[in-house]
Amino acid sequence: MGWWGKIVGGAFGFALGGPLGAVLGAALGHNLDRGLDKFTVLEGGLGQASNERVQMAFFTATFAVMGHIAKADGTVSADEIDMANQVMARMNLTDDQRKLARELFNQGRDDTFPLEEVLAQFRQECHRRTTLLRMFMEIQISAAHADGDYSRSERDLLHRVCAGIGFSDHEFAHLEAMVKAHFDPHSAAGSSRPSVADAYRVLDVARDASDAEVKKAYRRLMNQHHPDKLVAKGLPEEMMKLAAEKTHEIKQAYDAIKDQRGMR
Repeated sequence: MGWWGKIVGGAFGFALGGPLGAVLGAALGHNLDRGLDKFTVLEGGLGQASNERVQMAFFTATFAVMGHIAKADGTVSADEIDMANQVMARMNLTDDQRKLARELFNQGRDDTFPLEEVLAQFRQECHRRTTLLRMFMEIQISAAHADGDYSRSERDLLHRVCAGIGFSDHEFAHLEAMVKAHFDPHSAAGSSRPSVADAYRVLDVARDASDAEVKKAYRRLMNQHHPDKLVAKGLPEEMMKLAAEKTHEIKQAYDAIKDQRGMR
């Protein structure tokens, strides 16, 4: 049936449950107990049923947490709402999916949104699939940058979100550097490539790293962001385009370093 089919068919409560299920139910207009804290992760490892559940959790967490971060400074601006709509447009969501995404965004804006509980369940639902959690975090950081006003309150909250899904300070700094390179106005003029300095930050390698170390970092990041591999681990298919954009950015950074070094 797929994750969207379960939602349309009304099976979302059984399929998800917990704080995420309560947020999803509220977005759909269903009266589920927000205090529900007993949830179980479906057995079956990387099986189809498990993946559908992870996809549902990913979609729910992505837009609800995005709404919560947008309100980090106390208000949600028109630019931040437009930013969320841009993310939805890039995903080519159907009208119904876009409506649900907006409702989830609004749930995240609510003062009673249980951020820590949602993050704890989301981390558990992902079964330690760090590449999936990394993609989630990159979407959140990108969304915070998209309106051109990356505030201290947004950054502090993003740092909390990153810690909530089990990432270290170094991992947060690297993810932040990758996103900043994309939005850097000083990137090479007339090119989608980042500056050489940003390219090293994207690959998370030092300028004095060997060519072999640069290649290893590039291959690792490309493997982590491969769209098909991410979907196989539970990324909603609607988000494949976002993953493909990331692989393009990583390749642009690698090409910038290759040209600077004269690498083949």
